[in-house]
Amino acid sequence: MRVALGVTGGIAAYKAADLLRTLQDRGLEVQVIMTRTACEFVAPLTFAALSGRKVITEMFGDVQGEANVESAIEHIAVAQSIDALVIAPATANILAKMAQGIADDFLTTLCLATKAPVVVAPAMNVNMWDHEATRQNVEMLRARGVKIVDPDEGYLACGMTGAGRLASVESVARAVFETLGLRDDLKDETVLVTAGPTEE
Repeated sequence: MRVALGVTGGIAAYKAADLLRTLQDRGLEVQVIMTRTACEFVAPLTFAALSGRKVITEMFGDVQGEANVESAIEHIAVAQSIDALVIAPATANILAKMAQGIADDFLTTLCLATKAPVVVAPAMNVNMWDHEATRQNVEMLRARGVKIVDPDEGYLACGMTGAGRLASVESVARAVFETLGLRDDLKDETVLVTAGPTEE
């Protein structure tokens, strides 16, 4: 199964590397897409090294000719080849763009072009998360079938405490696996582990 992992420009962008590894550990092929601001927090090379594939950072390539034509329709190729789109971390900006159908970069264009299920894990300052505009955007996305993995509460990078911290990698990965119909092998199982001395 193939997943596109969209990484947006928040301080939690580095945690997407752990999410990438967790998805790969379940046998998923992961194509990473980074927004321009995400590249300010984590170098694309990090995700390229972990995923073993080119990281998409721009809508159009830097070269002229055939390569540029290919990059102009790459979002369609990715949209048609993925089984799920995951955006983690998702900033207030990307939530607003998704809710309003704005397609001004590769990731937001992919959001409109794909028919695959979408999982979004927001991460932002508590005041931004609590803002009425963000709440409306989140509810609009939920109503469209987007699976939102609510942020955790705790100490935030800005020094404030409250909701807004990226949900744990395990929580986001679980939402992705559920969306893809992959069950947790030991979920709801009772396991008895015994140990004791042995005699010869």
